Amino acid sequence: MVRKKLATVWLGGCSGCHMSLLDIDERILELARLADIVKCPVVDGKELPEVDLTLVEGSVTSDEHLRELKHIRKQSRLLVALGDCAVMTNITGMRNYFALKDVFNTAYVDAPSNDRLGEVPNDPQLLKLHDKVFPLQEVVKVDFTIRGCPPDADTIFYVLNEFLNDRMPDLAAVNKLKYG
Repeated sequence: MVRKKLATVWLGGCSGCHMSLLDIDERILELARLADIVKCPVVDGKELPEVDLTLVEGSVTSDEHLRELKHIRKQSRLLVALGDCAVMTNITGMRNYFALKDVFNTAYVDAPSNDRLGEVPNDPQLLKLHDKVFPLQEVVKVDFTIRGCPPDADTIFYVLNEFLNDRMPDLAAVNKLKYG
């Protein structure tokens, strides 16, 4: 069997989904027999080569996320939305109910924990936030979704194992076994 290439990416979110991925513990060795992890937030891979499967955590909040997600889609045979932020924006999307200027003022000008300067950071190195947060499927084609905040490690392992063994995961069957 030809080894596959696997990537994981973290956009606008809290990294909880990647923590659940790490919670698969020693089962990562089973996946390592099937695929090389070529990009991951815990691996310093800057470029995304062509890959068989990419897990994308988080939503699209900025110009950088938008460019990265479109590049990921071009480079990935299968793109999996990992977690509720990727699927429906979840917590990151809560700012969609407010004007972006009001969000910045609340965080940087009016917050009791600010530096008392009352200045919104403005540096070309910082992300340029969009007025609205988008789930992945509003920007690119998503091949599969894993819901949860965060999804549990068993579900993530199951989905990865199925895809890396050229099978389509059946989450309905898994959930029926788990929850009856």
